[in-house]
Amino acid sequence: MNYTTQMDAARKGIITPQMKIVAQKEYMEEEKLRALVAEGKVAICANKNHKCLNPEGVGSMLKTKINANIGISRDCKDYDIEMQKVLSAVKLGADAIMDLSSHGNTEPFRKKLVEECPCMIGTVPVYDSVIHYQRDLATLTAKDFVDVVRLHAENGVDFVTLHCGITRKTIEQIKNHKRKMNIVSRGGSLVFAWMSMTGNENPFYECYDEILDICEKYDVTISLGDACRPGCLADATDVCQIEELVRLGELTKRAWAHNVQVMVEGPGHVPLNQVAANMEVQKTLCGGAPFYVLGPLVTDIAPGYDHITAAIGGAVAAMSGASFLCYVTPAEHLALPNVEDVKQGIIASKIAAHAADIAKGIPHARDIDDKMADARRELDWDKQFECAMDPETAKAIRDSRKPEDDHSDTCSMCGKFCAVRSMNKALSGEYIDIL
Repeated sequence: MNYTTQMDAARKGIITPQMKIVAQKEYMEEEKLRALVAEGKVAICANKNHKCLNPEGVGSMLKTKINANIGISRDCKDYDIEMQKVLSAVKLGADAIMDLSSHGNTEPFRKKLVEECPCMIGTVPVYDSVIHYQRDLATLTAKDFVDVVRLHAENGVDFVTLHCGITRKTIEQIKNHKRKMNIVSRGGSLVFAWMSMTGNENPFYECYDEILDICEKYDVTISLGDACRPGCLADATDVCQIEELVRLGELTKRAWAHNVQVMVEGPGHVPLNQVAANMEVQKTLCGGAPFYVLGPLVTDIAPGYDHITAAIGGAVAAMSGASFLCYVTPAEHLALPNVEDVKQGIIASKIAAHAADIAKGIPHARDIDDKMADARRELDWDKQFECAMDPETAKAIRDSRKPEDDHSDTCSMCGKFCAVRSMNKALSGEYIDIL
């Protein structure tokens, strides 16, 4: 039986090769996964032209996935460095790579990603529109924007972020509600600016059915961008954010009617006490579609440490129903991240995702933690490094600060005062020497 997309197959009762792989990774029965894909509660982002893809499922009942953003800018335009970031991200366990390049000839790098990277690949076509045509924003037409979406789909991109939810009504809302930070979404601001300059409706909203036809043809998942996500705590959960979310819920249903998979993007900067509520509102308005959040960051005052503020919010968000965490690096709000920033962002997001998976009771999520506990009880350092999320860093710290006695099985913090050593000896009836 033929099918166009993963959702179309699921609705026809077909278990695709991608579904089989995802079900095995998630310790889930294939039939249960198929039903979730059919409902839209799980998205398997898998463009037909991404041949080397190692598929993953995105959904709140699956392991929480993480995304790493890369891409050049006018001030940092070395694609070799960006590929180093990609390789580092894949090695560290990122599930998706988003190419957010905003300068130069982007298509060769995008094709290289699709040819070589086994992770899901995402893009934001509106970024590419200006640089693809090398024309000012106001001169572009709705057709120009749609054609770039088509180009990215043909190139093999697995999901595209499209800011379909802001309309001309949003222009008045932004003017009337006097947000502290207005729109901080780069793609959202470009669409807002284009509408303001041309007087036309949002092309991604107006041409949505044509875009759905493109996505159905190549099986591209739409990640519905939240142009009005809050950029500071003061703007969290305001009328602009929620009104857009209502529209994203409507657009989700329209995509599902075309058998096009959807993820919905979420905030932004949100006070910790509002994070869980934001997840509940999204689930209600968007029919349980996978929620993809940037952080959320739970304070505005930690530049240089925003990977930590995002991890705090991300853990609560994922525990409360978010499916996909977009990493935030220490360079957020400051600069384009370097290779080390990428590493720090991924590790912070992985910690948040893993902590949430344990809290949600995802099957086998805690297995590695139990193995670590055994290794620590046994004071087996090699096994501890094997269990570590970042073995290289753990081993480097241990090696640089070993105890005076090279043969000691303790560490330089406690030495023979080590509680684990003392308990092991006490329980086995051995003499416990301290001095």
